[in-house]
Amino acid sequence: MADLTEIEALKASLRGARRAAGALADVAAKIEATDARDDVGEADLDELQRLSLANAIAAQALRGLVESMLKRRGKITEPVADGSGGIDE
Repeated sequence: MADLTEIEALKASLRGARRAAGALADVAAKIEATDARDDVGEADLDELQRLSLANAIAAQALRGLVESMLKRRGKITEPVADGSGGIDE
């Protein structure tokens, strides 16, 4: 049987990651529209710094939760630094 707390945590983590990515996408559209000969404004860089950090934190939190779920299921055998998460294939 599924752990309801775990499922709700996963849903919340996914919502956070999607919100962070969406906010970053809004600023990215503005940057994409900037002429290559123009400089990016300080306010835009500040916003990108804030949003990219929020995006990284949300993604890492989601990754950690997914890895703990996989570990509980025996799908992760050992921690690895190559980015594969030690997932058995």
